[in-house]
Amino acid sequence: MKKILITGAAGQLGLALYRLLKDNLKYMIYRTESAPSSDGQFGALDITDEAAVAEAISAMRPDIIINCVAMTAVDLCESEADKAYRVNALGPKYLAVAAQETGAVLIHISTDYVYDGTAVRPYTEDDIPNPISVYGKTKLQGDANALQYCSRSFVLRTSGVYGEGKNFVRTMLRLAKEGSNIRVVTDQIISPTSALELARVIIFLMETNSHGIYNATCEGSTSWHEFAEEIFKIAGIDVKVAKVSSSEYITPAKRPPYSVLDNRNLRERHGYYMKDWKDALREYMNEIMHQ
Repeated sequence: MKKILITGAAGQLGLALYRLLKDNLKYMIYRTESAPSSDGQFGALDITDEAAVAEAISAMRPDIIINCVAMTAVDLCESEADKAYRVNALGPKYLAVAAQETGAVLIHISTDYVYDGTAVRPYTEDDIPNPISVYGKTKLQGDANALQYCSRSFVLRTSGVYGEGKNFVRTMLRLAKEGSNIRVVTDQIISPTSALELARVIIFLMETNSHGIYNATCEGSTSWHEFAEEIFKIAGIDVKVAKVSSSEYITPAKRPPYSVLDNRNLRERHGYYMKDWKDALREYMNEIMHQ
């Protein structure tokens, strides 16, 4: 039986992974957060504490470490850059060092924000990153650390993740229910990705030895505005979504205007295709609307 450690287990991806793995008798699952949960579901592991990481991994000796921890509040990263660096860059380094010493595989989750968004075609794994925010810069350093310090590392770059908990889809549905005016940017292009689809590809890759960088997003692309409209279409909600430009919606952190990723390595190395973003969204919404 393989031991799997999921860090950041209370987040959208961590919960999706547990849902898919919990009944599989091939695996023993350990789930951690930065602090233990009161109900005992999550143990404590602060990945920014080098000694704590080394001690925990040495004692647990997992076969696979899936790092779902990240400081993803993009604007907050601008004002709390030191914390962003500790969580997004140093944490993955400490996990990678411990993984290398114990023989574990490390799967580290990254982001489309490592690119500047000036491309005119989807980014492949060979394109040179050029992040334009503290979030993107610290995540890129985390990618580099994972690959440098553990020879059995996977780095998965993804985009617009939604799952259990707070996310764009649920926010749109809440705003519509409240009767709020909904304004969404139309000039930022992404590939929305369900946490369940991302968890599926992680589980596929973790049983291979084909380490390295992978783009892992649902197929296709859309603007945030069109994403919102598709949400309401599936939900059968008649609501007007006003178009705004990024220049009208000023935020502390710059966003890449185009951050569509091409899952070339998944496709060419493994013949693996993720779901189209509309199909994955429909699967997700059919589930939450019947809860």
